[in-house]
Amino acid sequence: MNRRTKTVVLCCALLMLTAGTVGPAATATDGPQEREAAALTGTAKLYRSAGDDITFSFDAHLAAKDTADPTKATGTFEWSHYLDGEGARAKAKVDCLVTGGKVAVVSGVITSSDLPGAEGRRVGITVHDVGHRDRLGYSWAATGSPVETKELPKCVGSAPFEKVRKGTGDFTVVPWRPDF
Repeated sequence: MNRRTKTVVLCCALLMLTAGTVGPAATATDGPQEREAAALTGTAKLYRSAGDDITFSFDAHLAAKDTADPTKATGTFEWSHYLDGEGARAKAKVDCLVTGGKVAVVSGVITSSDLPGAEGRRVGITVHDVGHRDRLGYSWAATGSPVETKELPKCVGSAPFEKVRKGTGDFTVVPWRPDF
């Protein structure tokens, strides 16, 4: 093999090795880290021309061992919506996470909220991870309030029609690759 070919082969091998190390760095005692099956993380504010203060935060994960069952996802997500001092906040426990490419749908049951009647209700949110201009949609867009949603199935959200306010954050979606 000539020198140029050896260099290309070596560079390709190094790229392949580094491409496989997704996630937190492993220490010598940890052993190799396995890529999680799917994830949705990050915090951002939504844009509203009226000046609403709307924030969404996600920490949702599907472990590699659970790749065949998105209902084994874990984590939480929360949001708040205030305008002129009026509004509400809520936190939900993740019960499903499905991602495809840069789109994630996460659902969960509200565990705490200052919106009367919201606790115990399932909600779903869809995120489109397009860099610093991410988009987001939520199941209650059609019902008016999470309280009015009776029996939402797991992993159901709406089209991501809302825009993230420029400079407020960025969501990250780890694509799901199920073994079908």
